[in-house]
This record gives sequence, structure tokens and C-alpha cells, in this order.
Amino acid sequence: MKHREGGPPDGGYGWVVVASSFLIMGLTAGVMKNLGLFFLEIQRHFGVLNSTASWVTSTTIAMFHLAAPVASSLSLLFSHRVVIMAGGVLTTSSMVLASLDLSLPWMYCSLGVLQGTGMALTWVPCNSMVSHYFQRLRPVAYALASSGECVFAAVFSLFFQWLIDAYAWQSALLLIGGLQLNLCVCGALMRPLETGDHPPEVRRTPETGGECAPPKAKRQIFHWSLLRRPELVLYILFAVMAAAGFFIPPLFLVPHAGSLGMDPYRVASVLAVLATADLAGRLSCGWLAHRRRWRNLQLLTVTVTALGAVVVLLPLGARGYWATLAFCSLYGFLFGCVVALHVTAIVDVVGGLERFDSGLGLFMMFRTAGGFLGPPAAGWLVDQTNDFSAAFFLSGFCLLFSGVFVLAVDHLVQRKLGVRAEAAAQGGAAVT
Repeated sequence: MKHREGGPPDGGYGWVVVASSFLIMGLTAGVMKNLGLFFLEIQRHFGVLNSTASWVTSTTIAMFHLAAPVASSLSLLFSHRVVIMAGGVLTTSSMVLASLDLSLPWMYCSLGVLQGTGMALTWVPCNSMVSHYFQRLRPVAYALASSGECVFAAVFSLFFQWLIDAYAWQSALLLIGGLQLNLCVCGALMRPLETGDHPPEVRRTPETGGECAPPKAKRQIFHWSLLRRPELVLYILFAVMAAAGFFIPPLFLVPHAGSLGMDPYRVASVLAVLATADLAGRLSCGWLAHRRRWRNLQLLTVTVTALGAVVVLLPLGARGYWATLAFCSLYGFLFGCVVALHVTAIVDVVGGLERFDSGLGLFMMFRTAGGFLGPPAAGWLVDQTNDFSAAFFLSGFCLLFSGVFVLAVDHLVQRKLGVRAEAAAQGGAAVT
């Protein structure tokens, strides 16, 4: 495999990495998006309130984010391939243990802690691999890779409902665990991007003076100092607020649609349409970002604000099957646009690919707070008001508020770039 001396190859074996990431996204985030189908089954089986049952999903989300810095550090210490394969083993084990149906706390530990940790160990390194293999085509490559989440979510919505009806939810979890074992195969395909024997992002560090040094001397860098950057701190605040809103609609859309009198397969078809619209949003926004007519952070501000507005309006306008389909299509499209941008924009926020792994790990770690508290808070509101609309209002307002932070981040990044450009111009004038 030949690589460019100046940076990522923007192709070649990178497309195998994209294809493998496509499958990883589907078998992790695509599965997590459809855990809402098990929400009512688990709630009825254990006879608990909405707020109590929602802790299963929120624990999964929390561990998914909390384990992100661990996944980043382990990838630097060992390799992305090894970490992804380990994550595949964990996710499969969690589903097998959850299928034993021992108790609700057992569900928190298995489907929550183990599944979330396994997802982090696969999802974070595969995102990093795509970013390392692509530079000019990075938005397009990431949009294609992340579209696996949408494709699998659309297929899984009807498939999981059929599994629940045919085999009961316990056996359905066991079969899903078998599917997730394929994450180990995807991880095996993640060949490190190398020049000689060493990652190119490390080869360019000042310590080596452009020469390749032993890999053990280079793989220790996790940039905790990034937390001193105000733009990253603000971006993390965006992540916390957005995560609080992100995970509420997929969880409460199923019971909300059921409360309108829809049969289970119509509800599953709503999730399938949502996932298809999500796919369209990711590909469209990835292409638009690649055209570079707008800055990533500009696009993110517009799309996350529009997403918040749609979520607030969804329970007010979605009072029948076709109206629900229309609102969910718009919600899915805008959600896909946000997802296509919010990870790739980290490169702009941290100032380069060299710090991307660390930036992504910190972003995901602090995002835990929103993902962990959002669903239970929404469940508590639903229990208090006896109306699923309250959950969507909470989600929408969190997303609207998160857009303010992205706007502030964009302003800081542009001001910093302007200062650097002015300093470079003055330096050039002094030389002449």
C-alpha cells in the first residue's frame, strides 16, 4: 500500500476502513437507536415506571460516552484494531448476559454498563481511523461511514420487532448479541495507516524532527491540556446539552406513537422512515461540507437549531400516522445533518488532526452528563404529566440551547484564525 508523504491517502485501503466503519456504526449506534423497542417490554416485564425503565438506556448511553477517553487512550497504547475487537467481545457478552433476565439491576449492568463500554471501544477507534485515512474527502468519508447507523437502524426497526414477537425480548437480545460478534471481524480489517511502520500523524511531531522513531515513544500522547482551550470547553457544553436532547426522541417515540393507537408494526415503520431520512441528512450534509461553501461550525449551528425547533413541534403536529411520518422524516434528516458534522468539526475546534483522538475522547467523556440525565429526566416528566409530549419539549429546548454554544465556538475559532493570519502577514512583511 502506497501512501502520500504529505498526509492521509484520501482513498486506497481507506475505503475498506470506511466499509468496516459502516458496519461498526450499524452494529453499535444502529442497535442503540432501536433499544426503544425493548423499552415497553422491559417496563411491563418488571412492572416499573417510565423513569425507572429509562435508566437502562441512559446507562448504556452514559457508559458509551464515559468510556470514550479510555477507548482513545487504549488505541494510542495498543492499536485501533485490538481495541475494536475487544469492544466486539464486550458488546456480545452484554447481550448474552441481558438475555438471562435475572433482574432489573442486572439489566443496568449488562445492557447498560457492558453494552455501553463495548460500543465505545468500537465506535471511537473506527471514527478515528476514518479521520486518519482521509483529509480532503474527510466529510464525505465520515458521512458514508456513519450512514451505517441509519441503514442498520432502518432494517433493525422491523427486524427487532419481529424478533420480539417471534421469540420474546430475552431471545431477541441473545440473537442481537450474535450479530454484534461481527464487530470483531470489522476490527480485524482496521489496518493501521503507516509510512514504513509508524502512524503518519506521529511522524510529523516536532520531537522526531520528521524522522520515524520507535512507536512506543510516540503513542503515549493524550492531550488533557486541550481543556484549557475555551473553544473546546464551549464545544463540550454544546455536547452536554445536545446529548441531553439527542437520546430522548428515539426512546419515547415508540410509546408516544403507541399512545396514539398505532399498532407495533406501524410504529416500527416510523422508526424505519426516520432512519432513512437520517441517512439522507448525513450524505447531503457530508457532501455540502465537502464543497466548503459553509464552515462546519456554521452548518452545525443552523442544523442543530432547526432540529430543536422540529422536536418541540413534533408532539403538537404529529397526531396521526401520516403526520408522525412527516415530522419524523424532517427530524431524521436534520438529526443526520448534525451527526455528519459534530464529530468532524472537532478537528477545527482542536486545531488539527494530531489532537483529534484526544479531543474526541474528551468530547465524548463530558457528553456523558447529558446522555445520562436526559432520558430519566424526560421519563420523570412523563410520569408527572402523564403525557409523552413533555419529553419532546425537554429534548427540543436542550437542542435549541446547544446551538448557542456552537455559535460561540465558531466565533472563537474564527477570531483565533484571524490573529494567526495577521501575525503571519506581519512576519512576512518584516522579512521583506
